[in-house]
Amino acid sequence: MNLLLKLIIGIAAGLLAGAFAPEWVARILLTIQEFVGQLIGFTIPLIILLYIASGIGALPRQSGKLLGHTVGLAYGSTVIAGTIAFLVASQLLPGLVSPHALPDAERATQIGPYLQIAVPPPLGIMTALVLAFVLGIGMSAIQSKQLSVVIEEGRSIVDLLLSKVIIPALPFYIAGVFTHMMLEGSAVSTLKTFAVVLLLAVAMHWLWLTSLYLVTGIIHKKPPIVLLKNMLPAYFTALGTMSSAATIAVSLQSSKNNQVKEPIANFAIPLCATIHLSGSVITIVTCTTAVMLMTPSLGEPTLANIVPFIMMLGVTLVAAPGAPGGAIMAALGILASMLGFDEAAIALMIALYLAQDSFGTACNVTGDGVIALWLDRWHGEATVQAASASEAREQFL
Repeated sequence: MNLLLKLIIGIAAGLLAGAFAPEWVARILLTIQEFVGQLIGFTIPLIILLYIASGIGALPRQSGKLLGHTVGLAYGSTVIAGTIAFLVASQLLPGLVSPHALPDAERATQIGPYLQIAVPPPLGIMTALVLAFVLGIGMSAIQSKQLSVVIEEGRSIVDLLLSKVIIPALPFYIAGVFTHMMLEGSAVSTLKTFAVVLLLAVAMHWLWLTSLYLVTGIIHKKPPIVLLKNMLPAYFTALGTMSSAATIAVSLQSSKNNQVKEPIANFAIPLCATIHLSGSVITIVTCTTAVMLMTPSLGEPTLANIVPFIMMLGVTLVAAPGAPGGAIMAALGILASMLGFDEAAIALMIALYLAQDSFGTACNVTGDGVIALWLDRWHGEATVQAASASEAREQFL
């Protein structure tokens, strides 16, 4: 919430600087934007490589069908939620968003940063993604402890870079972006779009959760409203913490209150906190649709270009950074590589996403409860019997 407040202050500062401040103030903000933008571009391949490799390499290896069903349900939920979000957004947003509200680059102002430094990324986006899968699957196959340590330590370094440098610098970055928009004359139309997009995203979160619990409750012959009510403590905890990881303890208890057996809940909830991000995908897809409608150079959003993006997004968000805004940071690479987002469009995505990050996280963790219910239906008895047999064997020995 502190980050959200800083983001709002950054937007306001950018608007005031673009409208009233002397040119040198605007140029300072544009210079900060330039530096932070280059740092973000440099970091994106590292996030993809280290986080995905770490996430795949750390998946439980001795759970067989239970692991397969968990990953399949999480990925399927993510893809379906994103596709539905696009179908809804593509129908509603054209009538609510000013088309092509952002001007072309040719119309950009002549005022620029004091200094421009190019910082090329160490890897291409697709190279980083493929290498992440090769290393992650390889670590799992050969049980490589040394490489796992290297990957984990590399991830810790990127964690520090995100939490100590990039995330705190985002309000200044957004201030520079809105300074530029104000000088161009596109800021007002952009802000009008913000409220519409955010309300639509939150409404779709609840529509998605209601649908999940309605179908699950009917099939399991349990009252859907009771199942959803039991998960509300997890929802509101995530709303306040903006972190799936910080909500695991509450999510576990909420899932057990829905009569999910303890071994299943203990396996599914922590794993889904990492790999199940349906709420985040709903927001990213909704914001992506809006930004594409606003930006002339990106073309019209269609199923042909959005569905492959959603499918890749479900993979890229595996083990997304745990910091607030981690999901959008992990998604920036494929926004640029698959949809052609430039720096201005990426900045808008960051601002839009961070404005509702807590709601997306709350949707993620509440949806985890549905996956746990299905896993309990399929594997509950067998898992309890296996756990009892293992405990009896340990007591005997």
